Amino acid sequence: MMLSVETRHAIHPETAKGFDTAALRKNFHVGGIFADGEIRLIYTHYDRMIVGGAVPAGAALTLDQVKECGTASILDRREMVIVNIGGNGTVTADADYAMGKGDMLYLGMGAGKVSFSGEGRFYILSAPAHHTYPSRLIKIDDAAQVKLGAQETSNERTIYQFVHPDVMKSCQLVVGMTKLAKGSIWNTMPAHVHDRRMEAYLYFDLAEGQRVMHLMGEPSETRHLVIANEEGAISPPWSIHSGAGTSSYTFIWAMAGDNVDYKDVEMVSMETLK
Repeated sequence: MMLSVETRHAIHPETAKGFDTAALRKNFHVGGIFADGEIRLIYTHYDRMIVGGAVPAGAALTLDQVKECGTASILDRREMVIVNIGGNGTVTADADYAMGKGDMLYLGMGAGKVSFSGEGRFYILSAPAHHTYPSRLIKIDDAAQVKLGAQETSNERTIYQFVHPDVMKSCQLVVGMTKLAKGSIWNTMPAHVHDRRMEAYLYFDLAEGQRVMHLMGEPSETRHLVIANEEGAISPPWSIHSGAGTSSYTFIWAMAGDNVDYKDVEMVSMETLK
């Protein structure tokens, strides 16, 4: 089994203003994390969030010690959410969990080493934990659903809340999924920031040749990343996070930080954006 870990350090907004495209992508773009027979992680210094991917591709993969975490096993002082964006697969930790596409698994602190098998493509999210909450598999049909937007504004979408205060308890991870209706392309607009939490995005179900223009940066100093299918972005607390696609798509959003209050945000008016 091959495990690789990349470290991303936190970037000050004044520094980010001077980045060219290559520097923006090096620090904030997430790509290449789904590779057959590998586990690839990105360890960020934004609330110590880890994002990554595991693709068994016919041979089981096991995630245990990650040097960057400083513990014997990754879940000794962490919680984790795993999202299956591929075919049927199984995750084994404190129990065996069969996962279909769109299902999310929460693993509490101390759940042990984590193994992946089957045809799944597993998106991994992890953050430090201070308490052990029960592990829980949440099928997409069991997630809380919130419908927002309208066809007239090209942002008709359904928000699926999985690891969320309205569904279950966690230490600091808040994770869900947003599916855009056919013909809608805008997500999270009008934009907002939440200085008390970082966020990570993963875009998928994006057709070949299509892209998402992910907006980031301070409201008065916006930048963008061009993102392909099964790629994403690391969004620092000072940054907006919004975007538009060349077709409809689905994205996973994950937050970690001071609290788990989904509505603790500062809205940014369209007139403010530059």
